[in-house]
Amino acid sequence: MEYLNPYWIHTVIPVYIYTISALGIPLNLLVLLVFLLHKKACTSTEIYLSNMAAADLFLVMFLPFWGKYVSNEYSWTFGGPMCKIVGLLIVLNYNCSIYFLILVCVDRFLALAHPLSQYKLHKRKYAKMSCVVVWCFGLLINIPTLLCRNVVDHYEYTCEFTCSSEVYLANDIVQTIVAFIIPLLIISFCTVRILRVLRERPTEDMSDQKTERKVTVLVLAVLLAFLICWLPFRVLKVVELAIRFKLIGETCKLARVITVCQHIFLYFGFFNSDLNPVLFVIIGKNFRMKMRELSGSRRKSSGQFASTTTSSSPL
Repeated sequence: MEYLNPYWIHTVIPVYIYTISALGIPLNLLVLLVFLLHKKACTSTEIYLSNMAAADLFLVMFLPFWGKYVSNEYSWTFGGPMCKIVGLLIVLNYNCSIYFLILVCVDRFLALAHPLSQYKLHKRKYAKMSCVVVWCFGLLINIPTLLCRNVVDHYEYTCEFTCSSEVYLANDIVQTIVAFIIPLLIISFCTVRILRVLRERPTEDMSDQKTERKVTVLVLAVLLAFLICWLPFRVLKVVELAIRFKLIGETCKLARVITVCQHIFLYFGFFNSDLNPVLFVIIGKNFRMKMRELSGSRRKSSGQFASTTTSSSPL
C-alpha cells in the first residue's frame, strides 16, 4: 500500500486543496452576491449558473476537512456526521453541476433555435422549478453515499464506504450511467445543435442576437471547463467498471496506475469550482456589467450616507 501514501500526497495535495478553498470561497461568493443583489432579475441562464456557484461554494467550504484528512495520512478526526457531509458534498457537487449544465445547454438551444416559443415567456419560472428538481435528484441518487460513508476504526479512524461491495458496485454503475453517460449524450446533442444554429444564423447587429451569442459563448466555455476538469475522473471510473466485469484484464501495474490516477483526477476536478467564477469575469460581459453597476450603486449609496451624516453632525 506504500504507493497510495507517498510523501508528496500528504504534503502537496493538502496545500492544493487549501488553495482551492481559499480562492473558491470568495470567488463563488462574489458570483452569488452579484446575481442576488443586482436590481435586475436573473435570466434563466443566470439562475442555473448561480446554482452551480452555490454547489461549488458548498464544496470549497468543506474541502479543508478533506485536506486535513489527507495531511493526517488518511486519519479522520472530525467525527461521523462530518465524514458523511464532506463525502456527500464531493459527489453532490459533481452530480448537480452536470445537470445544471444540461439545463443551461437545453435553455441555450431553445433560446437560439426557437426564440419565439412560449417557453421564452415562462422560462424563469421553469428555471427555478428545474433547479429545485436537480437539487432533490442529486440528493436522491447520493443516498448510498449518505448512508454508507462512515468512520471506521482501523488502528486509526478512517472515513470510507462501509456497505458491501455489491452496493458499492451498484452505486458506481448508477453514477456512471445517470451522472456521466446520459448527461454527456444530452450535452453533446445540444452543443452540436447550438453550434449549428450559430453557424447558420446570419450575423446581424441586432442587440438581442449579440446578447444571445455572448451568453452562449460563456455557456460553452463553462461547459468545456467542466469537461476538461471532470472527464478524466469519470472515464477512469468507466475503466474500473470494465475491469470489474472482466472486459479489461487486470494487472498489478494497471491497478497501481488506476489508484494513483484516481486521486490525481479527483483533485483536478475540484479545480473546476475555482475556474467557473473566473470564466464569468473573463468571458461574461453581462456579468462584468452587473458587477460594475452593483459596485457603482454601492458607492453611490455609501456617499449619500456619508453626506447625510456630515450635515447632521453637531461637530
